[in-house]
Amino acid sequence: MTKVLTRNRAKRSRLQRKLLLVFAVTALLLPSARAQETQRAKNLGGKLLCVCGCNQILTACNHVGCTYSHGMLKELDSYVARNEPDDLTLQAFVQEYGPTVLASPPTSGFNRAAWIMPVVVPLFSLYLLWELVRRWRRRAALTTAAGPQISPDLLARAQREAERHDDE
Repeated sequence: MTKVLTRNRAKRSRLQRKLLLVFAVTALLLPSARAQETQRAKNLGGKLLCVCGCNQILTACNHVGCTYSHGMLKELDSYVARNEPDDLTLQAFVQEYGPTVLASPPTSGFNRAAWIMPVVVPLFSLYLLWELVRRWRRRAALTTAAGPQISPDLLARAQREAERHDDE
């Protein structure tokens, strides 16, 4: 009888440990599950790119079995659950994955060229094209239709030779 009681107690304690483990894991996962649904997490995920090579926004990476996006989302959720400031969260991702993790380059330093060049280069190209067409039109207007000037001596000589060939 005592053996049966000790076996029952042992089974009960194993069951209690398993339940405690399930509750602990659930308690750890619930804050991140709630954090992923917040608008703040969605906004931060929209500022980051998945590093798997798909060049998609982190929250929109739809590759089946992408191990990078799941890990990055869990990491993002932990930052959001801890109420880390947005700029520190983004900086932590930059330190871990490099500056290519940002969906848009920062607007400071040399990266400012990435924001300015898409506007400046087409405008400069249009100006160069306009200047080229303007010069071509001016050059076409300056040329004469009569051809080069011929000296009167050469013209008289050509007429004499033409008359000599007509006589023959």
